[in-house]
Amino acid sequence: MKTINIAIDGPAGAGKSTIARRVASGLGYIYVDTGALYRTIALYMNENGIEDTADIINALAKCEVSLKYIDGQQRVYLGDRDVSEDIRKPEISMGASRVSAIPEVREHLFNVQKKMAEENNVIMDGRDIGTVVLPNADVKIFLTASAEERANRRFKELSEKPDCPTYDEILKDIIERDYNDMNRPIAPLKQADDAILVDSTTLGLDEVVEKIKGIITDKTGVK
Repeated sequence: MKTINIAIDGPAGAGKSTIARRVASGLGYIYVDTGALYRTIALYMNENGIEDTADIINALAKCEVSLKYIDGQQRVYLGDRDVSEDIRKPEISMGASRVSAIPEVREHLFNVQKKMAEENNVIMDGRDIGTVVLPNADVKIFLTASAEERANRRFKELSEKPDCPTYDEILKDIIERDYNDMNRPIAPLKQADDAILVDSTTLGLDEVVEKIKGIITDKTGVK
């Protein structure tokens, strides 16, 4: 039986994970947060003080990353440890951008992503899903928003937590990540030629979810 694969790409802070999770739940698909996989690699390297590219590559064999679905929710594991919360720290976000530029890291995680797509109806989000990981996806979405709006959303999300960075720090981080992601030599962030652009700058969460669900329904005929 053929599976249906949906690719959602876009820059950091565009709301890909939140929206993809909601859309997947509404359509009965499995949600695959590929960014969480890279964040977990970055967390491992950060916790073990591994910074040199050659050392990162050599350490990959010890870095056991997996996704588990518990009560319908995706949880991310490093070995047998649930790191779903730990990987959301700002310093890990920057680390994820750096390790994702290493070809050996991408190859290490590529098979995990492909296997899930081959065996399930999935909505997968990331930076290069529609261009590299799932080039034959049934539907491709490129979800974006202005850097200022993305920074504002992230600031609101983190404002209740201790040691919250300032809005300006978050904006600087997002602009830097955009540059790194779009200019890395391996699988840079870009909109696939056959992807549909969805700009969420002036849209609410529910509006974006319904818009993307509508696109998927129109393209696949599956409700």
